[in-house]
Amino acid sequence: MSLHALNTIAIRTRKLARTTLASALIAGLALPATGQTVQDDAAAMPDTSLKVPEGLTIFGKQDPNVRRATAIVNSEIITGTDIDERVALILAANDAPVSEEERQRLRLQVLRNLIDETLQIQEAAANDIKVDENQVERTYAQVAQQNFRRDTGALDKYLASIGSSPRSLKRQIRGELAWQRLLGRNVTPFINVSEEEVKEVIERLKANKGTEEYRIGEIYLSANSQNRAEVAKNAAQIVQQLQQGGSFVAYARQFSEASTAAVGGDLGWIQLGQLPPALGVVARDMQVGQLAGPIEIPGGFSLIYLIDKRQVLTANPRDALLGLKQLSIAFPPGISEAEATRRASEFASATRQIKGCGAADEIAKQLGATVTNNDQVPVRELPAPLQDTLIALSIGEATQPFGSVKDGVRVLVLCGRDDPSADGGPSPEQLMANMEEDKVNRRAQIYLRDLRRDAVIEYN
Repeated sequence: MSLHALNTIAIRTRKLARTTLASALIAGLALPATGQTVQDDAAAMPDTSLKVPEGLTIFGKQDPNVRRATAIVNSEIITGTDIDERVALILAANDAPVSEEERQRLRLQVLRNLIDETLQIQEAAANDIKVDENQVERTYAQVAQQNFRRDTGALDKYLASIGSSPRSLKRQIRGELAWQRLLGRNVTPFINVSEEEVKEVIERLKANKGTEEYRIGEIYLSANSQNRAEVAKNAAQIVQQLQQGGSFVAYARQFSEASTAAVGGDLGWIQLGQLPPALGVVARDMQVGQLAGPIEIPGGFSLIYLIDKRQVLTANPRDALLGLKQLSIAFPPGISEAEATRRASEFASATRQIKGCGAADEIAKQLGATVTNNDQVPVRELPAPLQDTLIALSIGEATQPFGSVKDGVRVLVLCGRDDPSADGGPSPEQLMANMEEDKVNRRAQIYLRDLRRDAVIEYN
């Protein structure tokens, strides 16, 4: 097992293989798998991307009452309706507009996902694993509540309104349950982690204490000399969609060819030396919340997103709780940009004179500003550009003004900070459980690769 995989397992706080279906479904179409870097993927497993033939005529407008086959997987039909309903579910979760070209690429990826899902359901059935319909309905209700804040009746109507259906989502749930149970029978019982492996991880964590780690999301697209230009164009289009408000997690789950696609591209906590050099150089200068790419690396292109950064076994300042006082002024409708700029400049000059939270109320009164008090505000729940600013402030200091003509201008005054305690790291029991889950997920990837290889798939 590589150092990267060990570090990722050791530091992650969630148990990926046991994540509930309600949190794994909707945007992902697959249960979480362990984090890996691109070079780990290439070394551990051959390229398993589905080579979908070009020129498929499956992208015309579909009549929901007509079920036309687009692929046959071991004699089981995947229809255009199946694809349309799954695509509709993904698009509804994405705030950014999607071009027709982007929609077609998404359809191809959904077809890949449906083929994998079909193979998983078929393999479970071949092993006499049956999914109880009552369990499917219970999970559907859980998804309705946790992901959509609706009851099942309201979710049924919502899915119909966006061009999807309860049938599509329940099939996805059924596939996830079947695959989980299949792994529980054929993989999990044969996985072991020794105490020596756990001790090795703990020693490495202690040796790396204080060094910087980065939590990075990645979308990896493979390329060769023949399709390099086309893949680079596709990567640039994905960047454009993300910059317009698209969900990085959703795009990673649908387009990334790394095994981390199942967890939204999340590589977990890693050190820059574990990345390809080209990615490490870029990531070193990134700010939390920043997107970069496409970056050419051996074998293809990567888009990376800096989710967070911290120091190993050291308290993360983003876990601090802040006491904040906000001063804000609003602009009247129709105000000119020049006048708004003048008022904002006056506001900035006055708020620079704030010397402690006690003085903030008086200055706010002079400016006619609204004052809002907030206690126990987690740093990491604030917008990314403000996090570093507030971490660097001393008690009583104010941020630079921020805002817009539409939303007004405001400043935040730091009135208090409850710093987090130092991270003692995961317990040996947590490490062992996470390492076992990592091995299960790796074996699951190989299992699915073998199912793809042996399948008989016909495309229409």
